[in-house]
Amino acid sequence: MTAAEPPRLRLRPGVAVTPLRNGLHLRGRDGSVTLEGSKALPALWKLLSEQFGRGPEDLLGEEEYVDPESGGLRLDPADPRVVAALTALTAQLQAHDLLAEYPPGAAEPAAWLGACAPRPARAAAALAATRPVVAAADPDGPLATALISALHRAGSPPQVYRDTGLPADRVVAVAGTPAVAVAVTRTSDGGFVTAPAEPERVRTDAESIAVRLGADTGSAPADAAAATPAALTALTALLAGAAAQRLLCAAAGLPDPAGREKDLQLLPDRPAVLVAVARPPHASYRPWVSGPADPASPSPAPVGSLAEALRRVGALGDPYLGVLDAPRPGGLPQLPAALAACTSVAGPLVAGAPRTDLARLSAACRAAELHLDEVMPGPVTVGAGPGHALGRALRRAALAAAGPPDLALREEEWREQPQARHWWTVLTRHLGLAMQMTVHQFSVGGAYLAVVRNLAARGGTAGVAARAVEATPADAAALAALGAVTRAMAAEHGPAGAVHTAFTGAEAPLAVAGVEPAAWTDDGWTDRWLAGIAHREPELCAALARLTGLTGLTGLRPDPWQPGEADLADLADLADLADLADPAAGGPAGSAGPVLAALRACGFTVLAEWGGAR
Repeated sequence: MTAAEPPRLRLRPGVAVTPLRNGLHLRGRDGSVTLEGSKALPALWKLLSEQFGRGPEDLLGEEEYVDPESGGLRLDPADPRVVAALTALTAQLQAHDLLAEYPPGAAEPAAWLGACAPRPARAAAALAATRPVVAAADPDGPLATALISALHRAGSPPQVYRDTGLPADRVVAVAGTPAVAVAVTRTSDGGFVTAPAEPERVRTDAESIAVRLGADTGSAPADAAAATPAALTALTALLAGAAAQRLLCAAAGLPDPAGREKDLQLLPDRPAVLVAVARPPHASYRPWVSGPADPASPSPAPVGSLAEALRRVGALGDPYLGVLDAPRPGGLPQLPAALAACTSVAGPLVAGAPRTDLARLSAACRAAELHLDEVMPGPVTVGAGPGHALGRALRRAALAAAGPPDLALREEEWREQPQARHWWTVLTRHLGLAMQMTVHQFSVGGAYLAVVRNLAARGGTAGVAARAVEATPADAAALAALGAVTRAMAAEHGPAGAVHTAFTGAEAPLAVAGVEPAAWTDDGWTDRWLAGIAHREPELCAALARLTGLTGLTGLRPDPWQPGEADLADLADLADLADLADPAAGGPAGSAGPVLAALRACGFTVLAEWGGAR
């Protein structure tokens, strides 16, 4: 019996090499490696590159190889040391994905498959077994023609049919078993390519994306002459090529070109849409998080760190496809505290925090709450996860339920804590504001209310500059003083009439997740202080639950909020309102459905009153 012939190793198409003084630098589509330390490396590379498809099939059979660039170094391919060196070099190339395996005796597949597929021959076989289908209102139009041509060049000639139900500027291509599809749209201003999905989902997504981008979904663009013919030709080729690549990669089981794991603007396991702009020419993959609501599909796991929360905030506020305005520091000052601003249904919104990243998170959650407050049947709290939303909801409920003070504390009980002293000093000395701080203990124990009042303002609620509920008198005083500082900064530097939202301890667990404060730090350092607040968060939530009597909260379960049967009926009503509303009007009804869907898709938790209970 003859042993099976081993697979052939070949350099991936497009691999380039740069010789170094004592080594090589090799780079391919998805990997690179630098090898240094021996003058023999260039000579070894000559042997290996010809063995792997750049010369005779078996150069090792020759007696010796002389590389003139290595100073006359003579390499004997039969020398065991050379064989060992070639084996080690081959292993490095494989480890950095610069080599591909091909079955012995088989024809090599298309270069694009060799460049990206883990098993190019297997991918080529999968593509040979499928026949793409291209549908367009005008199969002879420039976009359909370009897509058909791209599929032909890739070795997958498609069937073509006319679909008068599609807009004139859109083409849908389907392939594979089970069927997977992409939709591509081109206008005079740009275009897009949807993520591969089921054919019906792709058509629905394309409609929603076209509305979001302001594309004309019913007819060819009237201002097509605004772009030069060369620009439109290039845009058409880009979109058609991207659509063909995404479709064939999905049909062959290859990774999607969007590269969601590597691109920090995208979310893993969520769709990515290629958005192209004609003027100036630009194309990039953007996160798509507001597609049709599908209660059966799981939401992403709750975030485990502030960095992951901000990645999802970026998806919610994507400039092309997002449902909210992205919070940014812009030209706002970042000292003595940090500010981030965005637009909301209530007007400009400014959030303050000890750091800019925390201000961005606070602003995004508050903007989402303001969107949903317009149409939801009761108060809404939004958090990056169950614990975050729970902490925000309980603090807000405690502030709403706070009646006459239970027990006033002396200033000495909070003033000496470093953070409380710092923010109170910033407020009263650095900013020079006449303020008064009072701290009270709630009757349930384990919770404290701090109130900062502006002595120059009227009495009552108009004189309250900030309030905070936390687990210790010092934490409450520090956060109330910080809130008053950021409110004053927003009033001076923010947009006129901006809504202000303050930082709370509910964000602390996310801020310190996976971060261990240095052993030599104390509460004067923000990280150490936030770690202490996060450590006290569970006891505070338990105390506030006893104080407020709230029922039905998501709590600290590991899974994010999911709608129940009663909730789904209300969500369906909101979806109907969204369908009836004029999207261009930007009203609450038109924006609530996409915002809810996007929050759920990003793993955010929504706590709301349904039927009088939370």
